[in-house]
Amino acid sequence: MRTKTLMTTAQFAKNGEAFASVALPHTWNALDGQDGGNDYWRGIGTYQIELPNPTEGKKQYIELKGANHVATVYCNGRELGTHKGGFSTFRFNLTPAMKPEGNVLTVVVSNAKSDIYPQNADFTFYGGLYRDVNFVEVADAHFDLLKEGTDGVFVTPHAAGKTRVDLFPVNAAGCTVKVVLKDAEDNVAAEGQADAADHTVVKLDVKEPHLWNGMADPYCYTCEASIEKDGEVQDCVAVTYGYRGFHVDPENGFFLNGKSCPLHGVSRHQDRQDKGWAISREDHEEDIALIKEIGANTIRLAHYQHDQYFYDLCDHTGFVLWAEIPFISSFIPGQEAYENTISQMTELISQNYSHPSIFFWGISNEITISGETEDLYRNLTDLHALCKKLDPTRLTTMAEVSMVPMTSEHVYITDVLSYNHYFGWYVGDVEDNGPWLDKFHALNPDRPLGVSEYGSEAILKWHTTTPENHDYTEEYAAYYHHEMLKTFATRPYLWSTHVWNMFDFAADARDEGGVQGRNNKGLVTYDRKTKKDAFYIYQAYWTTKPMIHVCGERFVDRAPEERIVTVYTNCPNVTLVVNGEEVATKDAVDHAVVFENVALNDGDNTVTATCGDVQANTITLRSVVEHNYAYDLPEGNEGANWFDDPAAIAARKKMNYPAGYYNIKDKVCDLMANPEAAAAVQEIMAAVMGGSSFSMMDTVPGEDNPMKDFFLLARLNNLLKMAGKAVTLEMKYELNEKLNKIKKD
Repeated sequence: MRTKTLMTTAQFAKNGEAFASVALPHTWNALDGQDGGNDYWRGIGTYQIELPNPTEGKKQYIELKGANHVATVYCNGRELGTHKGGFSTFRFNLTPAMKPEGNVLTVVVSNAKSDIYPQNADFTFYGGLYRDVNFVEVADAHFDLLKEGTDGVFVTPHAAGKTRVDLFPVNAAGCTVKVVLKDAEDNVAAEGQADAADHTVVKLDVKEPHLWNGMADPYCYTCEASIEKDGEVQDCVAVTYGYRGFHVDPENGFFLNGKSCPLHGVSRHQDRQDKGWAISREDHEEDIALIKEIGANTIRLAHYQHDQYFYDLCDHTGFVLWAEIPFISSFIPGQEAYENTISQMTELISQNYSHPSIFFWGISNEITISGETEDLYRNLTDLHALCKKLDPTRLTTMAEVSMVPMTSEHVYITDVLSYNHYFGWYVGDVEDNGPWLDKFHALNPDRPLGVSEYGSEAILKWHTTTPENHDYTEEYAAYYHHEMLKTFATRPYLWSTHVWNMFDFAADARDEGGVQGRNNKGLVTYDRKTKKDAFYIYQAYWTTKPMIHVCGERFVDRAPEERIVTVYTNCPNVTLVVNGEEVATKDAVDHAVVFENVALNDGDNTVTATCGDVQANTITLRSVVEHNYAYDLPEGNEGANWFDDPAAIAARKKMNYPAGYYNIKDKVCDLMANPEAAAAVQEIMAAVMGGSSFSMMDTVPGEDNPMKDFFLLARLNNLLKMAGKAVTLEMKYELNEKLNKIKKD
């Protein structure tokens, strides 16, 4: 029979340094990958692992469930092979290299730049053996452990109950392959057997199968496959699977088992604060619990293959999954990179073939950022074709970057399509999302359309009662997400929507909003300890268990003009109680109730929202005379810690935005329409470019340039941020003052 031994310790050295003991799983970037500066270490690390002594008559394999990006494996100095791709399971046969005792496994892992995806993206690429490492022993006759990192057993169920099991035994001449299908109560639903062959197929029929029905009823079956010889079991594998049917309608969205099932959910990265990718089963379980709590029914597992344990959890919880490979951001020309996309897709599908929770294979994310080329198009179409060959039962999808034209040949490659749209954050206004979606749907009525990313940074220390784009406040993020939910609620043709992101995550190159090394678009903080206010507007829309949430728990100090209280709820109305006295009862509109000019006593005040017998929610607000400037993000982000220094706060300059006059928060298209404002903008851009002549429109030459809308709809201050330190805070002040003197038409 098969046995597995989990390897829990290793000796580790990087860059020629001395070896030191580490616990497995392990990453060498747990801290430097999250602290900012885009300087986390990318190189070669070496692990040495003492292996158990082999059992006589058994074959030995090493199983590595995640080594990023490239791993070369040795046993007792003998090279076993190299695996390229940081997110899938792979194995090597140890048997020829094993000694009776004193066996040492050496794994040389590199997360350095190469032609292996991903190499450029907005997240940290942690290096190391960051998932489980197992020593495996099997009998001579066993299911193939070298078949793309799988267990050599694949289950293809159909909703009517017909079931095909493909099995790949090795060294099994004269053996019998047996298959037993069991329901969730461990009752035998069907069974059969066949003489073992290199590729054995067993077809069975389950009468009236209990369907896997998403969050409502994630009912799973188990396929137990065994190899037997002379009545003795040589190897046994158990595979979880489920019966379900689905389709996507371009007008009415996703259907599960013949019934409409609108998909609303989140995207997830796998890293954790101070752990990187080396996370535990308990971490996975906490993530699942939080995603379930918010009321999501789908998860986009971005931007790579996730841990098998997380897919297992989704099987039994009922999430509809989008699983994808890290073909992301920057297309790498050449045969090696092309072959790497093929191998990573092959492993993703093979290793996850039987999971009932997976419905969509994602072939790429924002891969056209560096442009559309013939080689890229061929790579994408080949990936789509590969998916359909390996698994014709599921649909393909891809996440397009916002600038891809609505009629680009790229939007017709996959079965269904989604766009990453950040109108209201990187460009334009949140209100621009609906018209864009409607226009695409009108142009492509037969193309199922979804939204694969949308989001807004929300940093817990910044607060305001007048939220606006790019102020990084919790309040703007809550407003933005509420508006997005309203947009989606009136567009049933969207086959799915996925928030970016469920959790804050590490992006070591980032430095914005006063926080380094992090993407703060999560609805929950990086350490999973704090649910931002935006979390609760989703809960209000997506859950049925009565809930009430009073926003502003961290926005404690309230000046007279800031005493607005917003409550999110799925109840019909809310009663506000301040210091034990009822203030008012108001009906909810779009799952929100806003109470304005709430009277507060001096000092601390308890503010409670109630609705009948529903559990009340209470926060504390403090009455102050004037606005607390510690809640304001300093202009330009350079003074990220100015709020700690009262003198600096008092001395800092204020950016003005007088009504009726231009300012740096205006859209580029509006500024360029006024000759005087355009001249001021061109002057600063010329300075940034070293005095060369510059026209903003030079960056968008031609009506068919997909970047045109991006630049024209961008607010100037957001565009200037892209120039980084080339545009100083003083330059922004000076430009804004010039614009403040130009009256709008």
